Amino acid sequence: MNEAKAEALKGLAEGGIPIGSILVRNGEIIGRGHNQRVQKGSAILHGEMDCLMNAGRQRSYRDTVIYSTLSPCMMCSGTIVQFKIPRVVVGEALSFPGAPDFMRSNGVEVLVLNDPYLVEMMNNFISEKPALWNEDIAEE
Repeated sequence: MNEAKAEALKGLAEGGIPIGSILVRNGEIIGRGHNQRVQKGSAILHGEMDCLMNAGRQRSYRDTVIYSTLSPCMMCSGTIVQFKIPRVVVGEALSFPGAPDFMRSNGVEVLVLNDPYLVEMMNNFISEKPALWNEDIAEE
């Protein structure tokens, strides 16, 4: 999770939303990324999506674990289910619940850590930039 946290901090330093993700196979990071909706003007480049894009094409994802500093939204959860990633480790799900029930109902193991540092980081970001946060989660 420390590597995903580093990605989140990188996104924050770039003026973006502090959400990071890594994809791991056999203990080795094969993809990493962070939310880049602001930096790249993208509608869909959430942390998990950037991570998977940076991992490139994989023959299979069934032996991988994805780590995300924040609970994946429905779009990212759908991608996790589509690629049959069997396990998701979530840094925190208090500031945004994401879609863990959807993932679990589709056979994905979801482990939520609720790391106090990540909770505080997201809560600070949300309070400092509520309009940007609401744009990211499609709220008004």
